[in-house]
Parts: sequence; C-alpha cells; structure tokens
Amino acid sequence: MGQTEMPVGLLLQGRTDERSPETNGDALRHLDALFHPRSIAVVGASDDPNRIGGVPLSLMIERGYSGRLIPVNPKYERVQGLPAFPSLAAAGGPIDIAIVAVPAAALAATLEDAIAAGVKALVVFSSGFAEVDAAGRDMQQQVTRRAREAGIRLLGPNCLGMMSFRHNVFATFSPAPRAGANKVGNIAIVSQSGAFGAFAFSLARSRDLGMSYWMTTGNESDVEFADCVQWLAADRDTQVILGYMEGCRDGDKLKRALEAARAAGKRVVITKVGRTELGSAAAASHTAALTGEDAVYDALFRQYGVWRANTVEELFTVGYAASVCPLPASSRTGVLTVSGGVGVLMADEASTAGLDLAEMPLAAQAALLREIPFAGPRNPVDITGQTVTVPGLLERTLASMLGHGDEQAGYDMVVFFPAAALLGASVAQRIVDDLIAAHTRHPDKPLVVTGLMQPAYREVFRKAGVAVIDDPSAAMRALGALAFFADAAKRPPPLGATAVVPSAISLAGKSYTEHEALQQLAAAGVPVVQSRLAATAAEAAQAAQRIGFPVVVKLCSPDITHKSEVGGVRLNLQDAGAVEAAFNDILTKARQAAPHARIDGVLVAPMVKGGVECILGVHTDPVFGPVVMFGLGGILVEAMRDVTFRLAPIDAAEARSMIDSIRARRVLDGMRGAPPSDVDALAESIARLSHFAASNKAGLQSVDINPFLVLPYGQGAIALDAVLVTEPAHTPSTSTPRGTP
Repeated sequence: MGQTEMPVGLLLQGRTDERSPETNGDALRHLDALFHPRSIAVVGASDDPNRIGGVPLSLMIERGYSGRLIPVNPKYERVQGLPAFPSLAAAGGPIDIAIVAVPAAALAATLEDAIAAGVKALVVFSSGFAEVDAAGRDMQQQVTRRAREAGIRLLGPNCLGMMSFRHNVFATFSPAPRAGANKVGNIAIVSQSGAFGAFAFSLARSRDLGMSYWMTTGNESDVEFADCVQWLAADRDTQVILGYMEGCRDGDKLKRALEAARAAGKRVVITKVGRTELGSAAAASHTAALTGEDAVYDALFRQYGVWRANTVEELFTVGYAASVCPLPASSRTGVLTVSGGVGVLMADEASTAGLDLAEMPLAAQAALLREIPFAGPRNPVDITGQTVTVPGLLERTLASMLGHGDEQAGYDMVVFFPAAALLGASVAQRIVDDLIAAHTRHPDKPLVVTGLMQPAYREVFRKAGVAVIDDPSAAMRALGALAFFADAAKRPPPLGATAVVPSAISLAGKSYTEHEALQQLAAAGVPVVQSRLAATAAEAAQAAQRIGFPVVVKLCSPDITHKSEVGGVRLNLQDAGAVEAAFNDILTKARQAAPHARIDGVLVAPMVKGGVECILGVHTDPVFGPVVMFGLGGILVEAMRDVTFRLAPIDAAEARSMIDSIRARRVLDGMRGAPPSDVDALAESIARLSHFAASNKAGLQSVDINPFLVLPYGQGAIALDAVLVTEPAHTPSTSTPRGTP
C-alpha cells in the first residue's frame, strides 16, 4: 500500500475509451459524483489519523464534510468515532465514491464489493500496478475493464486523490492539508503527479489563493487529465484551471476538453514537462527532425487558448492574475511608475510579452508636464516621487490613462509600480484609495500593482479586484497572458475541434516519387510546379522544349529521397543537349550510389527564379495526429530552427498567424529592395496542406515541401519539390506520453 510516482512513459496497454463522456452520458454524471460526492466510503479505514486509510476520514471530520462518511474495515466496529462496516455492501444506502486504501492485491475484490453496493466512482490510492511491472499493468487492465463494464469511474490507481474545498471533500492521504485550511476560490489544480500536486496545493495556500478543486490522476487507468479539465470547464465555481502535465495518451480527448474550457471562458494555464525531441527517426523527413513533442504541445496550447507556463512561479503568477482580473479588450497597456529605470525594465518585458505600449496622447502628455515638468509623459509614464507629495496626482494620472478622450489614453490595462511607497504609513493609504477609486470607475480593465507593500494592503486590493504581483517583470508577463486569453476567447473554435470531412484522395502504403507526391498535393489544391516525367534522355529533351528553357532536371526514384546527395539535380539548363547530358550523368551517378534503387527516370521542370524560399511540412504525431510546419526554407532551416507548428487542420487565418510568428517574418515583406511576397497565397497553401494531412491521417507519415517558393505579391506561390511518406514509422516516439514499457 502507498503511492509511487509514475514515471513518464508508463502506459496501460490495450486501453480503450468505451466509456468516454461523448458516448456515455453516465460518465459525466459519475464524474459529478466523484468530484461532488454526497456520501464517501473509505475502504481500509484506519483509526490512526496519520495512516493512509485514516488521513481522509480525519480531514473530513475536522473540516466539517456534511455528507455521509462510511469507514469500511472488517476489523473494527468504529473508526475515528464513526460506525464501521465490514464491506461496502453491508453499509447500505447510496455511496457516491469509495476511497480505496488497501494493497493492490485486494483491489479486484474491493471493486466487486463496490459494484454490489452501487458505488459510482473509486479513488484508488493503492500502488503496485502499471507503474511497477508488466504483471501490475495486467492487473490494472483487468480492474479497469471490469469497472467500465459496471459503469464505475476510477481515479488512479497510484494517485494522491482529490479535494473539493467548497464542499470539504478531502479524498486524499496527502499531509499537505494538515498545515492549515486554504481559502475557497475559483482556481482548480489538476496534476498528473501526486508529489507536484501536493507541492502546488501548499504553494497556492501559502500565496493565499482561493481554490475550488484539487485533482491528481496517477496512472490514469480511467479518469485522465483531460476528463478533469472537461468536467471543470462546466463547473460554475471554477474560473481558472492550473495543470501539470507529463503527457497525453488521447489527443482528441484533450483537444475536446481544452476547447470546452476555452468556449466556457475558463483560463487554462499548464506546465508541461518533458521537453524532448521526437528525434530524426524518419530520415526522409526534415519535418520529423524539426518537430518534437515540445513543439506539438506548443502548437496544441496556442490553438486552444492555453497559456503554457515554463516555471512554477509563472504557473501561479498567471493563474492568480487570471483569477482576479477581467480580460482586457486589447493588449494596449499603460505602465505607470515612480522610477524611470524600472519603467524601462517593464517596457522591455512588455515587448517580449507582446503588449502594446502605445504612447499617451500629446494632449495628455502636455497636461502632465504642466503639472510635473520633469515627468516622463510618454509610456511608461514616470510621475517620479511626486506621487507622494502632490495630492491627487496619482488619481488624475490614472484617470488619464484609463479613460478615453483627447487628453486620455484609454489603455485597456494599467500596471503601477510605486516602489516602496506602500510600505510607509503617511501617504500609503492615499495611494491605495486612489488606485481603488480608479479601478472602481473602470472595473472592466485589469489594474495591477507591482512592488512592496504592507500585508494589510494586499488584502484590501484583493477584495477590490486589484491584482498585486511583487516582481515588475512577472507583472508584465501576467498581463501578456491576460491579453492572450482575451484574444483566444474571440477566436472561432479550432478546426481540429470539429469533424474533418474525409478527402476523396486515398493514399497508398507505398514509397512515393517526387512526381507522384506533387500530383497528390496538386489534387489537394496545393500549387505545384508543372513538371514532366521522362524515362529517356530524348524524352527529357522533348519535355524541356515543351516547357521552355531554362529547366531543372531531377532524379525520380521512390528509393532515393535526397536527390542532391547522389548528384541527382541539375539546375538552369539552357538547351536540349544540356538536358540529355544531365539525364545520362544523373542516372549514372544514381546507379553507382544506389545500385539496387528503383529509378523511374528524371523529372523536368521550369527553372523558377525569384521569390522567397520557404519550407512546408507535415509530421504525424502518434498522439495528436498530423502537425503542419512552416518556416523559411533553404539549408539553414535545421540550423536556425525558425519554424512554427499547428495541429491540422487549420484555416488561412490560423496559417497567417503561423507566418507572422517566425522570427524572420520581415523577409516576406521585402528587404533590400525586394518586393513583398504573396503572403495570402502562402497562407492559403498552408491551410490546404493541413486539410490534406487531416483528411489522410490514417495513412500519412510525413510531407516535406522544400523549397516552397513564395513569389511577389499577386503572383502566388508554388511547390518546387515534395517528399511524401506513407509508411508507418518504425522507431518509437517519445511523444507517446506516460507510455507503454
């Protein structure tokens, strides 16, 4: 008995989703019973409040759980002052959840007892299952299958349990709640790790954050991280969901859950660990080498409105701000400070956070300078130390920054740095009053105070809905997160959240030549270069004459992917003789380099000049399916890694956001006299590629289009080369979370 942390990569084999909420209405109703139980049994109940079977009973008795508590232990008649029963069935009456604190070998019998008693859900503390060995995995599989057959939801095994603070439910053996009561609020915590969950609970309590629920999922034999998020999305007491993830086994379920939370206006902040690459297992694919688990999760979170926190500090700072502040109308942010140096620091951070620090209107700047000639009136607005000596200055400046009009900036968020002024007594109360008055007049705009202050003022600000974040840089990042949430709330649902209409194109499980790959992409609406296949030197020369010189001649073989490495490419050929010579030389070198390779001939295509080379690609992730990639092309793409990803399918608007997110975006606008590129055509092509991938995900492994040439504006874009791989990958991917041993 006890709990062992489940290593990343241990997954129950043979798991099915027979009882997913989408196919069985009882599933969600039984999650209601799990997270809001009216009666709770503890199997393996102990009279010792410090033992695993005693902790939950002790906590719920102490904190005043109002439902029925049922100790189950055949050794005792009473446990912690409550009548005990030899079995669940003997207890009688409805039982919503049974907390299981017995050895692993006793779980199967406990489950049968729960079925006989009509229990709706189990919280299984017991360890010794899939996290240990194959025998434990098989035992877990059998128990899970039996629970599904009986319609019982199972949290765990090997989990630390769950807590519902509004209802005083403590279905956990963690000692963390013993350190003191926490504040009830609108933040829920979901963790795949019990140890991190306990740490997060303690940290939230130390920061005086109000919590609604706390859930740990352990081995996830039935109830997964996504199930918890899905349930919390519909919970009226929860506004913010903080998550700790090691991985995911059901990508579609997680996407549905995150979309449900986004659509419900919930702010989701997740720390996802395991920043590993898939590796270059598929040697034929640049995309496979560039796409990693981390990139896939980044794409998932971006598309579904999830803020990814890279540190525990960021997880809680953003979660706190999201629980206190309204969402802003835009990213227009005003920075008010008494220190020019800190103002510069905050401006730098604002740029990184994607905030718009538009200048104050000239009339507002002039008004401030008339009052304080040595102020910094632009933005950040530096009112210097005069804020503590000039009565009403802070209130007037805040009114100018938050309001609208010729002399008012109308910022949608304002952050104020008072340095240490709120540690004093003489003017601190006046500053607090001015801040709260400003927020009262503009309650729909986030107002953040960053700096040092007396603890009493923190509570005053909390009650007034003004956020307090000690670190100025962290405050700017939190405002960036609020702007991100606001933008996500305005977007339509991701296309991946709805069903994809199957394509008429059917991919075969074979090695595609470049010629065949281009044909498939053209059929999907992706613009491709018009090329001709030639089996002889004479056919190649004739094809070139029809196309018009200059031309490109390339080896066409289903067995040789990287043609340039075997001398299989000739550029800028000007006449038929050069084409015939290129044909003969290419085939000679190809046969020398790969004597057993199948060779169809050469591909003859026009020599397209100008434009900006890009790379488009698709890699099929084993959990989330096709992931589309975009970046600038050429040989530097793998060195610079200036690429971005989205889960397919996407529309042209989302493709445009991909284009805008790369560091070298300005290249497409035209540099050093080059004309601007046809970005609209590029975005449309990315979208069409993503639909091709989503519609054929069952047989698709990867697509590489490199180069994809984006021509000057109005002239379109065109794929010059393509690799299409449909064989299944043979190397296991680290993207399979909590995976099979």
